[in-house]
Amino acid sequence: MDLNEYLGLFLDESIEHLQAINSSLLIFEQRLDDEAVIDQIFRSAHTLKGMSGTMGYDAIADLTHEMESALDLVRSKTQPATPELIDVLFVAAEQLETMVEDISQGGTGKLDVTTTVIRLKKFIEPGTESTQNMVKPAGTVMKNFECDVYSESVVRQSMASGYQAYVITVELSADVILKAARVYMVFDRLQNLGDVILSNPTSDELEQEQFETRFDVLFVTMKSAEDIQQEIKSVSEVAQVLIQPFEVSVEPAAAATLLEPVEETPAVNTSTETSNETQTPIAAKTIRVNLERIDRLMNLFEEFIIDRGRLERIAAEVGSSDLTETVERIKRGTNELQSLVLTLRMMPIEQVFNRFPRMVRSVSKDVGKNIKLHITGAETELDRTVIDEIGDPLVHLIRNAVDHGIESKADRILAGKPVEGNLSLRAYHSGNRVFIEIEDDGAGINHERVTKIALEKGLLTEEEAALLTPEEAAMLLFAPGFSTAETVTDLSGRGVGLDVVKSKIESLGGEVFVETKRGEGTIFRISLPLTLSIISAMLVKLGQETYAIPLTAIIETTSLKQDVILQAHREKVFDFRGQLVPLISLNQVYGLPHVEADAYSVVVVRSGEKLAGLMVSELIGQQEIVMKPLGSYLEGIRAISGATILGDGQVALIIDSNALLRK
Repeated sequence: MDLNEYLGLFLDESIEHLQAINSSLLIFEQRLDDEAVIDQIFRSAHTLKGMSGTMGYDAIADLTHEMESALDLVRSKTQPATPELIDVLFVAAEQLETMVEDISQGGTGKLDVTTTVIRLKKFIEPGTESTQNMVKPAGTVMKNFECDVYSESVVRQSMASGYQAYVITVELSADVILKAARVYMVFDRLQNLGDVILSNPTSDELEQEQFETRFDVLFVTMKSAEDIQQEIKSVSEVAQVLIQPFEVSVEPAAAATLLEPVEETPAVNTSTETSNETQTPIAAKTIRVNLERIDRLMNLFEEFIIDRGRLERIAAEVGSSDLTETVERIKRGTNELQSLVLTLRMMPIEQVFNRFPRMVRSVSKDVGKNIKLHITGAETELDRTVIDEIGDPLVHLIRNAVDHGIESKADRILAGKPVEGNLSLRAYHSGNRVFIEIEDDGAGINHERVTKIALEKGLLTEEEAALLTPEEAAMLLFAPGFSTAETVTDLSGRGVGLDVVKSKIESLGGEVFVETKRGEGTIFRISLPLTLSIISAMLVKLGQETYAIPLTAIIETTSLKQDVILQAHREKVFDFRGQLVPLISLNQVYGLPHVEADAYSVVVVRSGEKLAGLMVSELIGQQEIVMKPLGSYLEGIRAISGATILGDGQVALIIDSNALLRK
């Protein structure tokens, strides 16, 4: 039986348990006597141990075993929790995440955790053993053999395929000399008959002879109990073999849900309302869907959207009322279907946010600050593609807030502030976009200092500096090569500035803004599209070519006569609601012939605080388009974020207005 088919399930379950450990550890640090929290960490560590042991990831099993042993002493009140234990548990959680991440990327999940294990063993007094290493009295095998739900699900799948499951208790002779060698021989015999699912003690403990003379094995096979017993007894120095059928406790329906190998993916929810005649609540029905299936569905639907556009064009050319009416019905139906398909790709941003409490705790200790993190809106959903990419920019902004934003303890006392700084991480929907805010109650941005550094680095001239507003000065933080760090630390001064954050966010079709008040704090606000695949766009003509501009960037469209176009600093501008806004000729940007006219169609777009008017030859109209990547051959074209296929089969390039307004 190939255990690799359960890898997706193992990763899903591991991520969930690691998130539970992380969140519980933060509560545990504040409430050392909270038994419910201790039990939660213990259960998660125990389940991780069983799962990793089953899959053969011994480093994870070893580390979680020691965590479990230490926590067992605390929850049994044998030993009180200490700050040293809290610290080492946080380190262990981080190492577990590293190993699980390595496995998800095709690695072996191996990591040197020796130092962490030693620190945990120091907490566990010499001679104190985990209850799982104790010799069990005869006749109590079934009662004391602990098996997690994950292992049971593996057993159930095997039994469904015709295998039998047994718990095998092997007793070695009291005078056995090479215990590990005898265990190896027993396992070698068993591998020829079936598959070992779990052992107690773990395989690593058996190898290191960390047991007396007895060990248990959860085993699946198509052989009879008599064949197994005969094979094991052929190993010398085996005194006794006890074989009992293993009884699975999980319900078949539940096991079937657990057993489908899946990647990390959102569940598809179809809630059922409770009847008024009954008081029994009905749980929401959910299924796990393989992520590849959702991607395939999305790809097929994207092709369908392209064909729908072509059908609309044909209906307009034919002029048949019946055809037009049918196309309209198809359009309404596909709009609903589009909303549903996009929902399948949505995932809560919680899985990104969950990594930050432990990170803030660790980083704030490194810089000698007391900082409390407040998270709201973790249930806010985003497209999976955006979720995958937004983590690193948020890490950088949060580290920046801890290092630069919030003052030192001494400075906060001098400013009359509480010693503990506050860092807030928020997410919320607004229209068809998601906003993420990172707010600190620090000293705010020193505009004069920022401007001075920008001048020293040659990022702007004296004349430009004199005209800067406070908001524009704050945005200098995102200029390439800009840094206010006076000393090199692990958090700053390594040549990676906020410009990388801005570039990444803009590559996702987003924007980043800064609000700050001296002495009160700073807010970094990120605006992101809900999805990156199917978007609403305005189609425009540049000469004979068709281009698309995403509607999220457009404020309005207008027509400008030649006589209202002004000149300022040798650039064309126009008056837009009392503000002089630059005019950009897209024909000139993309090297197309410029045609003089009495009036021009203009699309007014916004990027952050900047506005611009994009001059085009003709406005075609709004349309749903499918974004396609340009490919490596066309990468790097200025202000083009992708392409789309129109209803007539032509390819239209998608204009990146953020890049156009970025100078």
